[in-house]
Amino acid sequence: MESTEMLTAIQWRKSSYSGDQGGNCVEVAEATASVAIRDSKNTAGPILAFEPTAFTAFLDWTTAAE
Repeated sequence: MESTEMLTAIQWRKSSYSGDQGGNCVEVAEATASVAIRDSKNTAGPILAFEPTAFTAFLDWTTAAE
């Protein structure tokens, strides 16, 4: 998995599900061996990084709660 320094240097984008939430957004980035998410209001804050299969399981879990 990438180091925190490598994850901050990659291209971040807002989730398509964020919409116009007044700053309450999640940003997503794809790195070589992981998918990362962070809070767009706190870009220097914590980053969650997942292996691609774990990220898919995470998304399945979050959307199942809807």
